[in-house]
Amino acid sequence: MYDFCVIGAGIVGLATARALNERFPGSGVVVVDKEPMVGSHQTSHNSGVVHSGLYYRPGSLKAKLCVEGQRELTDFARDAGIALKRSGKLVIATRESELEAMHELHRRGKENGLRDLRVLTRDEIAEFEPYATGVAALQVPEAGVVDFFEVAEALERQIDGDLFLGSPVVAIEAGTDAVDVMTETRQLRARFLVNCAGLHSDRVAQLAGAELPLAVVPFRGEYYKLRPGADYLVRALIYPVPDPRFPFLGVHFTRRIDGSVEVGPNAVLALGREHYRGKRANWQDVRTVLRYPGFRRLARRYWWTGAVELWRSMWRRNYARSARALVPDIRAEHLEPGGAGVRAQAVTPDGQLVDDFAIIETERAVHVLNAPSPAATASLAIGRSIADRVAAVM
Repeated sequence: MYDFCVIGAGIVGLATARALNERFPGSGVVVVDKEPMVGSHQTSHNSGVVHSGLYYRPGSLKAKLCVEGQRELTDFARDAGIALKRSGKLVIATRESELEAMHELHRRGKENGLRDLRVLTRDEIAEFEPYATGVAALQVPEAGVVDFFEVAEALERQIDGDLFLGSPVVAIEAGTDAVDVMTETRQLRARFLVNCAGLHSDRVAQLAGAELPLAVVPFRGEYYKLRPGADYLVRALIYPVPDPRFPFLGVHFTRRIDGSVEVGPNAVLALGREHYRGKRANWQDVRTVLRYPGFRRLARRYWWTGAVELWRSMWRRNYARSARALVPDIRAEHLEPGGAGVRAQAVTPDGQLVDDFAIIETERAVHVLNAPSPAATASLAIGRSIADRVAAVM
């Protein structure tokens, strides 16, 4: 029998297994995942941005764990020989009406412990991003880029325990002194279960008998890339001031760790929890979302915003038009299709987007039910936090 079974071999699950090793030396840890390789979903389908902790409500788990996590990630990457670049970011207000929200971000960032934030004037923007424009900007030196899949692979190598990949979990039975986890090929028994299943975390929790105050709704983010010859238009990271009603950050520019420049993502309802570019829609997933009262209430409230995102998704020129708000020289011909990611976004039954990490405890289990961005940045801190929770109840 194992001491701990972690379901999910994404970056959060792997960081949690590593943290359990450190918190409980000599304990038996097993990680199980349905995919044949680690980091197959949100870990490897994102822009690679190391977030600073700027956006999140002071006192929230996102604020605390992102700020702690990005500093821990920097040390981890250095020790593991992984390239991590603190390239910095500009959050640009393109209209006077966005200045109040930009200054609120400045206040939040300061309260969250970011020391080097600086407000730039219209003329000062060009010192950092010569081709960007706006009425003002917030400079965030702590932001950067890394390859999170490479981080996940390094975490995998550091875990002292068993790792069973290609092993979908089909049933979970919680007893008085142990939890039995059945996969398609084996049965595992552990004293404690940690659910880090990401896009499928609510389903795993339900298998374990948990009653949930939310459901995962998948949102697809589609990226474009700047073609060679146009990538000079972006030096580092350029973001708009986000709409405070949503946990999405809007179409932005990211010079990735490999030097390529990514544009996006947008945010549209995904036709399946794993609906990446080139993948078939999963109509059972779609029916499940459409039947969920929380999604229907969300859709009624924000149908126009959703329509705009879909309009932007359908034609490259529409995408380029949004990008030109930040970098006016962008043209549709500068863009070529990039990747796509699916965000596991929790939604409550009354139609509210859960804007913080959601972690619940049941008997002999911890379930990570909402861990979209900045979870990759915060992963080491999330893992340590979960290990602390486990220690408190064991």
